Amino acid sequence: MPGLDLRIPTSADEVTSSTKEAAGWLDAHWQEWVAGGIRIVFIVVLALVLRAMVRKLITQLIGRMTKPAEGEAAEPSRLGGLLANTGVVNPERRQQRSEAIGSVLRSVASFTILGTAALMVLSALGVNLAPLLASAGVAGVAIGFGARNLVTDFLSGVFMIMEDQYGVGDEIDTGVATGTVLEVGLRVTKLRGANGEIWYIRNGEVKRIANMSQGWSTASVDVQVGYKEDLVRVEALILETAEALSKESPYDELIWAPFSVLGVESVAADSVVLRLEARTAPGRSALVGRGLRQRLKAAFDLAGIKLKEEVPTAAAAATAAAAVAPVLVADAGPPSALADPASPRSLAAAPIPAPARPADEAGPGSLKTT
Repeated sequence: MPGLDLRIPTSADEVTSSTKEAAGWLDAHWQEWVAGGIRIVFIVVLALVLRAMVRKLITQLIGRMTKPAEGEAAEPSRLGGLLANTGVVNPERRQQRSEAIGSVLRSVASFTILGTAALMVLSALGVNLAPLLASAGVAGVAIGFGARNLVTDFLSGVFMIMEDQYGVGDEIDTGVATGTVLEVGLRVTKLRGANGEIWYIRNGEVKRIANMSQGWSTASVDVQVGYKEDLVRVEALILETAEALSKESPYDELIWAPFSVLGVESVAADSVVLRLEARTAPGRSALVGRGLRQRLKAAFDLAGIKLKEEVPTAAAAATAAAAVAPVLVADAGPPSALADPASPRSLAAAPIPAPARPADEAGPGSLKTT
C-alpha cells in the first residue's frame, strides 16, 4: 500500500496518526475494491449463465437431430437399415452419432467460455496478461509440435463422427485391420477382429475406410451344374428355390431384392457355372448365400441334376482299350507282301544259303556213293 508508514507505532501519537492514514487510504480505495469485486462476480455469473445457455442450445440441437423426420416411421419399406446415402438413418446409430457430436461441442463451448472468463477475472484483479499470453502462446506452439499426432488423431476423429463414416457395430476395413467396431473415440477406434482379437487404431493413421454395414450388401452365388444339363430347366429351378428361401424366416427380412440369374459365368469340359445375385441387408450376404446353397443342393438332388459330368479316368481308358484290342486284331486287314513266302519281297529278304562243297574236298571219313 503506497503512501503508508508500515513501522510499528511506539507512542499514542504515532498510533493515532497511523490509524488516520489507514482510514484515509481505505476511504480512498474502497470504491475500487467494491467495483472490482462486483466486476468479478458479474464476469463469473455471466460466464456460468452463458455456458448453461450454450449447453442447453446444444442439447436441443442434438435432440432435434435424433428426432425422426415426419413420415419416416410410417414409410413401409424393407430398406429400414443403415442407408446413409439415401437419407434413411438407423435411429440408434443417429443417436450415438449425435451424442458424440454434442459431447464435443459442449466441451469446446465450456473450455472457450470459462477460459475467457478466467482471463477477464485476472485482468480485473490487475494482473498483466501480456506476459501470460505470450508464455501461453509459446507453450502452445511447443505442445503443438510435440503432440501433433494427438491433434491429428483428434481432428480426424471429429470429422469421422460428423461425417458418419462408421459407428458402433459396423463391419469396416481400415486397411490395417478388419473387424466390428466396438468403440469410436476422438483419438482411437476399437475393433474386434474375426479371430476375436481387439485392434486399437489411431484415427489419424486411417487413410481409407470400407464400411460393409451401410446401405446394402450383394449376395453372389455361383452354381455349378453338369455340362449336359438343360440350362433353362436349371435356371427355373434356381429361381423357384430362391423365391421359396426369400419367404422363409429370417431370410424374408434379410433379402431386400429377389435373386436374379446373371448368366453363365464359366464353361468347362464337364460343368457349367451359373451366377446369381441378390440385394441383402448390410453384412448378411454370406448368411444368405450359405442358406441358398444348402437349399439348391437339396433341390438338385430331388430333380436329379448332376453337378459334374463323369469323365473316364486313365485307368478306365486303358481297360477300354484292352477290351477293344482283340476286335481290332480280328478285323485287321490282309497281311503284307512279306508274309507270302513266294512273293518277290519275301524271296529277296530270305537269307542267302551257304555254298555246297565239292566231292573231292570232302573230309576224311566221308562216304562216296556210286
